[in-house]
Amino acid sequence: MSLLENKSLSSPRLAITIGDPAGIGPEVVLKALVDSGIKNLGDFTIIGCKGLLNAIYQKFKDFEDDNIANPEDFSILDIPLNDKITLGKGDGNTGAASFKYLDKAISRTLKGEFDGIVTAPIAKSLWKAAGHNYPGQTEVLASKSNVDKFGMLFVGRSPYTNWTLRTLLATTHIPLAEVSTTLNPELMSLKLDLLIDTLRKDFGIQYPKIVISGLNPHSGEDGQLGTEEKDWLFPWLEKEQKSRSNVNLMGLVPPDTMWVKPARAWYGDGDADSNPNPADAYLALYHDQGLIPVKLMAFDYAINTTIGLPFIRTSPDHGTAFDIADQGIANPTSMKEAIKLAAELCKQRMIN
Repeated sequence: MSLLENKSLSSPRLAITIGDPAGIGPEVVLKALVDSGIKNLGDFTIIGCKGLLNAIYQKFKDFEDDNIANPEDFSILDIPLNDKITLGKGDGNTGAASFKYLDKAISRTLKGEFDGIVTAPIAKSLWKAAGHNYPGQTEVLASKSNVDKFGMLFVGRSPYTNWTLRTLLATTHIPLAEVSTTLNPELMSLKLDLLIDTLRKDFGIQYPKIVISGLNPHSGEDGQLGTEEKDWLFPWLEKEQKSRSNVNLMGLVPPDTMWVKPARAWYGDGDADSNPNPADAYLALYHDQGLIPVKLMAFDYAINTTIGLPFIRTSPDHGTAFDIADQGIANPTSMKEAIKLAAELCKQRMIN
């Protein structure tokens, strides 16, 4: 029996922010919560503008039968918009509103009112326009939780094989030119510690198998295509392999071949157990190295979860999609998966 089916456990209390109010966040939140398989997973509080949520419900409720939830059926922590907005046209006002929703969710969760947070997407440029200079929601969550060791773990469960893909990024929202100077043994060990702790605490995997990517093409090819692997990455990995007897570390796998086995595990016929040696997690060294393959395989199913926080946080792995925000056609699959994962991880922590 899965954690989510164990009714003897308390229902997790989840705050769900609507993200940028001009984007698809409010729509996908309501579309996710109309699903009976979702709304029974926990006690939900939507954080956002109640008037906007009601307006979106009224606008889209007749598109298909029962495809969007009535906001009146849910607890809403109402933070009204200061000015009128237009769906699909974000600006500094909507950026400021989305920041308020996240800030409120964090403060209430840290006070113990919620077990976790599910965040709809925001626009980083509009945060900046509103005077909030953060790279993204991950960094705000860490800062306001007084956490300096955190990471972005992307999790997706295959609809074909039920195998779970987990990918951690060693570096996140930085320019490509800064990756090689940002990476160092201390940072790699910090991320590996976080990943191992999360696999054990939140996923119940006590003896994980983790694949670690190289940085350069062919993992440097003995210094011919870059020296980072030869200079310090391979020595770092050898030291980690010797000191972690309960963890199977594999690498440094060339970045262009590291994703072959995960792809076979994701798409393969039958159960994922028939796939030769799929790993429990993959450690990618920079943003696109990890997220291009993740989004190719699992775009509608991949969930961003911030690890290292004192509470659970998940988010759909897509943006605000301003271009379709006024059409009622936004796909709620990723939001549903984010809510499912948040509920599952909260319940896992409850039994630890």
